[in-house]
Amino acid sequence: MTEPRHKKVFFVSDFHLGADALLCTEAREKKIVSWLSEIEDELDELYLVGDVFDYWFEYGKVIPKGFSRILGKLAALRDKGIPVYFFTGNHDMWMFRYFEDEFGIPIIREPIIKEILGKTFYIGHGDGLGPGDKGYKFIKTIFSNPFCQWLFSLLHPDAGIGLMKFFSSKSRKYTGDEAPFADPAREWLVQYCENYEAKDNIDYFVFGHRHLPVDFKLSNGVSRYINLGEWLYVCSYGVWDGKEFRLKFYKSEHTKIYGM
Repeated sequence: MTEPRHKKVFFVSDFHLGADALLCTEAREKKIVSWLSEIEDELDELYLVGDVFDYWFEYGKVIPKGFSRILGKLAALRDKGIPVYFFTGNHDMWMFRYFEDEFGIPIIREPIIKEILGKTFYIGHGDGLGPGDKGYKFIKTIFSNPFCQWLFSLLHPDAGIGLMKFFSSKSRKYTGDEAPFADPAREWLVQYCENYEAKDNIDYFVFGHRHLPVDFKLSNGVSRYINLGEWLYVCSYGVWDGKEFRLKFYKSEHTKIYGM
């Protein structure tokens, strides 16, 4: 008989399903489902840390077409009793009740602090945190306004979801290629972590959004800033087993971790 594998907590972000990249979105979705199937037996909790979808808007009776494989896999994980947590990102902030009602997956809109297997984690997508990026912070205020969301919901779903896809593609073109992690003083999320008042009480700051796998020790010599990377090209994720947090890659030629 083989010994059971130890349970682990997995963190992943920025699938951007709905956008083609190194793989078309359908092929990438199949790859993600394959990864989830491989880790399923050792999966204790799963944290989806934003931008799972490249665009998303829920109407009362309508959700965006597609994504059936990932939705089915998440439903299967929940049916097995595995906790899954969904953090909204800047591309899928208009999540409402569907995931909670259909799968029992809570939608988390702001960063949280949580003790996981003996260590304290600060978890959030990371958009709008830290200095700078004032233009996006203004837009996020508008997009997260309930009245603006209600106005948008008056559009026919074909028009509304089409606009979501357009805004999403514009956002990615505006962002462009990811700048390398070269100077921590210019990294907004690093500065946010450094300036966080309760920094000394946090073991791991875990974010997405940056699209680079990063593991960087903060100036207090204890806390670590972790960025989970993305699945457009790199296919990286984080694993915590109660002893060590590691960034890993799934069937990827990219293995570079910044900040180490």
